[in-house]
Amino acid sequence: MRLVIARCSVDYVGRLTAHLPMAPRLILIKADGSVSIHADDRAFKPLNWMNPPCKVREEAVEDGPDVWTVTHSKSGEKLLLTIEEVMHDSSHELGKDPGLQKDGVEAHLQELLAEHISTLGEGYTLIRREYPTAIGPVDILCRDGESNTVAVELKRRGDIDGVEQLTRYLELLNRDPSLAPVTGVFAAQEIKPQAKVLAEDRGITCVVLDYDELRGIEPDTLRLF
Repeated sequence: MRLVIARCSVDYVGRLTAHLPMAPRLILIKADGSVSIHADDRAFKPLNWMNPPCKVREEAVEDGPDVWTVTHSKSGEKLLLTIEEVMHDSSHELGKDPGLQKDGVEAHLQELLAEHISTLGEGYTLIRREYPTAIGPVDILCRDGESNTVAVELKRRGDIDGVEQLTRYLELLNRDPSLAPVTGVFAAQEIKPQAKVLAEDRGITCVVLDYDELRGIEPDTLRLF
């Protein structure tokens, strides 16, 4: 990854046009070929960017600021960076990222629920665990008793962030005609009241999981039948 802090202006030329006036900014050039321009706010969201595949051409202009042209290899759209001053320029080899690791309980919950998918309801069948999407893997993708697709997000403790995460997965999965319509199940050992309200408002089913029961361990408390 290359990190460049520079005083620059940025022009996007394509289906739409956009202009960022001259100011100090962070330019990220990643190994996958993506280029993004960031300010010192807005959390992770860039001001402008170009997704791969794209090429970067740097031109030194005599008696003027340098010009970097980022061209998308397929669409031909461009980012034009006018570099007035470079304050920092460094490259770092990050290597292959191992990805997000769930804690032991969440990982085991996923494994157990996939093995006992009928916990969610009669007739449920597993499609696969860690179903890949462009924004990350869905914990479990399955079908209900009527063969409708269901996306399951698993948490040890379910809060609003988990519901938002599942909502993003559902929006993406429902664009795939081979899967749509896709409904959601938010499953956890404990679900906070605010998360339950938000989930139900979005048509997402909440399921509280008993970890010991999934593992086949009988509870210590007596039950009345």
